[in-house]
Amino acid sequence: MASNSDHYKLKTKAVDDLVNANESNSPKVSPEEIAKYSGRKRSRIAVKTWLKVCLIKFWFPAAICFFFVWGLGGYLQSLLDMLFVVGIALGLVTDILVNNAIRFLTATEKEANKWMVFSKKSYVSFLCNVVYGFVQIFLIYTLYNMVNVIAMQITGNQDQVFLSVEPIVFGLFALGIDLMFLGMKKLFGRILEDAKAAARK
Repeated sequence: MASNSDHYKLKTKAVDDLVNANESNSPKVSPEEIAKYSGRKRSRIAVKTWLKVCLIKFWFPAAICFFFVWGLGGYLQSLLDMLFVVGIALGLVTDILVNNAIRFLTATEKEANKWMVFSKKSYVSFLCNVVYGFVQIFLIYTLYNMVNVIAMQITGNQDQVFLSVEPIVFGLFALGIDLMFLGMKKLFGRILEDAKAAARK
């Protein structure tokens, strides 16, 4: 029979192990095991994580277009003012709603981070997401212009707007731009890892 001192040693060792736990000294846990204790019930219809993330990244910009571009269109006559307001809205929604929704949907932090351009929770990433919102709205505006200019050149009709701003196309443009930046982030990450590996040799 173990003495009280033995029980005390066992408990203090368990506490020390818990306090000092990190990714390097912790055992590998499968995604299935994590899902078992995540508190989320599986639906009968399994939906891939990437599809849910893409839907979120499409839906929120589409909602911004509906509420801000259409909603404020009668009040903000200046194009620059509209782009400024929508850019801020995109950045704030990305940081506060989209990224947190992705964290909720994914099983691990590593999996969540690969779907976010700026993944860390901090004031710096908040500001970066706002700047990223301005970049997104500038590129969306550029895409609309390019499509209309090409359509005008093909048809020869210079007076008609062939693609007007509406939520579905706006959301698809925002999704495409975001996936492009995620691809660039992944590519730069690989280049950096290869450079570090080469430097160690």
